[in-house]
Amino acid sequence: MSVSTNPAPNLRIDPARLWDTIIDTAKIGSTPKGGIKRLTLTDLDAEVRRWFIAGCEQAGCTVTIDDMGNIFARRPGKDNSLPPIAIGSHLDTQPTGGKYDGIIGVLSGLELLRTLRDAGYETTHPIEVIDWTNEEGSRFAPAMLSSGVFGGQFTREWAYAREDRDGIRFGDALTGIGFVGEEPCGQHPLAAHFELHIEQGPILEAEDKVIGVVTGVQGMRWYEVTVSGNDSHAGSTPMHLRHDALLAAARMIEAVNRIAMGHAPNAVGTVGLIEARPNSRNVIPGEVFLTIDFRHPEDAVLEAMEQELHAALGSVADASAVTHVLTRIWNSPAVRFDADCIAAVRAAAEQGGHPHRDIISGAGHDSAYIAAVAPTSMIFVPCAGGVSHNELESAEPEHVAAGANVLLHAVLAMDATLAERRGP
Repeated sequence: MSVSTNPAPNLRIDPARLWDTIIDTAKIGSTPKGGIKRLTLTDLDAEVRRWFIAGCEQAGCTVTIDDMGNIFARRPGKDNSLPPIAIGSHLDTQPTGGKYDGIIGVLSGLELLRTLRDAGYETTHPIEVIDWTNEEGSRFAPAMLSSGVFGGQFTREWAYAREDRDGIRFGDALTGIGFVGEEPCGQHPLAAHFELHIEQGPILEAEDKVIGVVTGVQGMRWYEVTVSGNDSHAGSTPMHLRHDALLAAARMIEAVNRIAMGHAPNAVGTVGLIEARPNSRNVIPGEVFLTIDFRHPEDAVLEAMEQELHAALGSVADASAVTHVLTRIWNSPAVRFDADCIAAVRAAAEQGGHPHRDIISGAGHDSAYIAAVAPTSMIFVPCAGGVSHNELESAEPEHVAAGANVLLHAVLAMDATLAERRGP
C-alpha cells in the first residue's frame, strides 16, 4: 500500500521536553526500585489523569471523557466535521510496573500536540490523544477493558460489573475517582488510530533495530481455575488420605507449561496469580485459585491448546481426588492491522533513517480492539533486555524520541492521504 508524501518532513518533536515529561509523571506512583505502581481507578490513577488533562488543555486541546473513563484530548483541524486521527495508549501500570509501558504512547501523543502548536501546523483532520482506561487488567480483569467496550467486544454493563480481588466493582471505582463522562463509550468515530509502545520483548534490541512496524497482535486467552479439595491438619492426615488442592494445582501448572511447550516456538503459557486457602503453614490447602494466560499468533492453535487444557486439568483432578472449575474469562482473537496505517509507519521510519523491521506484538494492546472500528497500527521501540511489567523496565531516550518522530510523521502522512482520497 502507498501513502501520501509527508507534508512536513522537517518537523521534529522536542526530545528533551518529551523525556522530562516521562520522568516528571513517573513521580506519580513511583516505587523505591524506580518503577511505578499506578493501578487503574485508584487515587494515583486519578492524579495522573488530572495531570494529563491539564497538559492537553495547555497545548490547546479540548478534553472529553466517556462513560468508561476514556479521556479524549482534541486539537482542532481545518475541517472539524471530520473524525479525528487518534493516538492512544494508557497511563495505568502493573503493581510493579515500569516508566514506559503504555506511558510513552500517551506522553508522545502529548508531545506531538505541543510540537504542532509550537510550529503553528494545522492538520486537515482533528488530532486526538487518548488515555484508555484499564489497559493492564491487573486490578480489573480482563485487560484492555475500556477499549474493548469501545471496540464492541464487551458491553458497558458487563465491564462495570468486573470486580477486583477485594470485591470492588469497576463501575463503583470509576465513580469513586470522578471520571464517569457523559459520552457513551464507542460513540466516538475515529479516522485512524496509532499507538507507540515499547516492544516488551527482546527482538528489536537483539537485531539493532530502532523501530518495530507492528503488523498485528497475537491471540490471547485468559482463564481462571478454582481447585477444591479438603483442608485438614498437616500433622494428623496421612499422605494417602489427603485431598490437597495445592498439590493438584502444582500439577496443573506443570501441565500449562507442557501444553505451551508442545506448541513451541510461538506459543506461550503462564500461571501468573495463585492463591492458596486457608493459607496456613500447618493446614493442607483445601482450595486454590489460579490464573492461566495462553497466547499464539493463530486462533486455531489457541483452540487446540484450550482443548488440551480441559483434558489435562480433568486428568489431574481425577488423579488427585479433587474437583476443579475452569472458566475462560477472556478471548482476544489474533488481529491484523490496517495496511495503510502500517505503510504510514514504515514510510515514516524510512524517512527518519531508522533501522526497522515488521513485527507481530506478543503482548495485548488497546489497538487490538480499536482495530475493529478504525484503521489502526502500532510503533514499537526497544526496551532493555526485553524486560517489561517490571520496575527495571528501561528504554533509551533516543529510541523513545525516534518512536515519537515516527508517530508524528505517520499521523501527518495519514492526514494527507485521507485528504487526497476525499479530493477537493
